[in-house]
Amino acid sequence: MSVRYELRGRIAIVTIDRPEVRNAVDVPTAEALADAFRRFDDDNQADVAVLTGKGGCFCAGADLKALAAGEERDFSADTDGPMGPTRMQLRKPVIAAIEGHAVAGGLELAIWCDLRVMAEDAVMGVFCRRFGVPLIDLGTIRLPRLIGHSRAMDLILTGRPVSAREAADMGLANRVAPPGKALETAVQLAEEIARHPSLCMQNDRRSAIEQWSLTEEQAMRNELALGLETIQSGETGSGAESFRAGAGRHGSFDDES
Repeated sequence: MSVRYELRGRIAIVTIDRPEVRNAVDVPTAEALADAFRRFDDDNQADVAVLTGKGGCFCAGADLKALAAGEERDFSADTDGPMGPTRMQLRKPVIAAIEGHAVAGGLELAIWCDLRVMAEDAVMGVFCRRFGVPLIDLGTIRLPRLIGHSRAMDLILTGRPVSAREAADMGLANRVAPPGKALETAVQLAEEIARHPSLCMQNDRRSAIEQWSLTEEQAMRNELALGLETIQSGETGSGAESFRAGAGRHGSFDDES
């Protein structure tokens, strides 16, 4: 089994389990990753997912040895991405927990996620630059949107390694964890997110994602429609009652009455 799915409370942990090839993704693994995230999106017991790799490496990208050996991939636009879930738009957030290398297609998997937690000694980069392997899992689209065009071009053109600290400085990493603690830190972050009212979080996230392909007027109307859906669900009224009862004093996010 090249991909594992487990629940820890309300958190789904999806693990690429091919440490012998630094979690490089072949066709069966790409299919298993896509299936795992479909399962997560349909799993009413899970609010947030964490994507990680086994054996101290997040993902070294596509399995080039399998490709060189003749493995055939479906590159058509109407299928899953070559790395699996990279064309999927989920209802719920995903956090990447990065140890070791998240490079080439592994970088594309990481930036498909909503947030990224990197160990201090982890590395990102477009390492496929040196082998003539293109970014076709939305890397050339998501990277400029995440860190800006100039910084993205630096990484895309050079293929150079990016340390965790530099990644954090440019907005590519959201948290930096001690070595070996990326998964633990990502799960803690996921639990923090999962404590919040779920529909409001999901709808605000959806609005932020969908606005990229909309005009300002369309984005405003989309945000309003999603916001009204949240209000009509009862979550907002329940939250207002909790606030009136004393929850959240002085900006606290602790459960209190």
